[in-house]
Amino acid sequence: MFETLMSFSLRQLRYFHAAAESGRISRAAIELNITQSAVTTAIRQLEEALGTTLLKRSASGVTLTPAGERFLRHAREILTSVAEAMHIEPQSAETVGQVRVGVTYTIFGYFLAPLLARFRQLYPGVTLQFQEARRRVIEGSIAKGKCDLALVIVQGEEAPRQRDIHVKTLYRSARRLWLPARHRLIEAETVSLEQLVDEPYIALTIDDAWENAKDYWKHIRGGRPNVVMKTSSIEGVRTMVGMGLGVTILSDMLYRPWSIERHRIETRDLALPIPVLKVSMLIPVRRPLDQAARAFATFLQRASNTGS
Repeated sequence: MFETLMSFSLRQLRYFHAAAESGRISRAAIELNITQSAVTTAIRQLEEALGTTLLKRSASGVTLTPAGERFLRHAREILTSVAEAMHIEPQSAETVGQVRVGVTYTIFGYFLAPLLARFRQLYPGVTLQFQEARRRVIEGSIAKGKCDLALVIVQGEEAPRQRDIHVKTLYRSARRLWLPARHRLIEAETVSLEQLVDEPYIALTIDDAWENAKDYWKHIRGGRPNVVMKTSSIEGVRTMVGMGLGVTILSDMLYRPWSIERHRIETRDLALPIPVLKVSMLIPVRRPLDQAARAFATFLQRASNTGS
């Protein structure tokens, strides 16, 4: 195990992370300000060190393999820890105050919760107060000064409904088809939306997931899938897919390979890319953040390793 850890570098992790998050080698190279061949070489060396394929290449870009999905979570944790070690500020223990944070429903459990313990260690004097609501409500709270900043899910290039709100993308998550292990499409490398029109479809409604899904389904014959169930429960979706009662399209951020009943859930790439899910931070333009809120915003950007 130790020899494996010593056989790859932080540089290779950074290049892999950038390619996985952006979905394209070319885009990762631009973000890193290096050549595409340097990114490709680093990822190949990383795959050789691990003895597995992390990224699947295609004409439309790169997608994570199941092993890549697992490794990305570890890579993100390593890079976050290194970033924190490099940027611990002497005054962090002296920073005090309360930060009012708006969050949409899925953000808290699937993105924010794992980061909170680390933030508390760095800034013990900062108290975080959360308001969980739909994005529209949260934007209104920022506009009225009831929230200092917020974390929301953004669809594609969707802009805030309220003026004077700045959007910073923290994390991008590709959407893929979720299907049960014994599905008829399990052997396919990619699946088109047209192939799914008649499939029983489980629609997740929380955080406007179904409203966002309608945007890419409207171009397909019939304009929508064969929805047999709508639910606000992510675990409910996993259970139904795992039991073979339907399929769905959701982001990698929400994906887990097993339902709570231990039914296997597989993912497949879509033949044509659809808008990625973006976890974004909303900050008021005309109201400067105080020291505590600024510390939390900076921490989130460093922890996500994107902060664009």
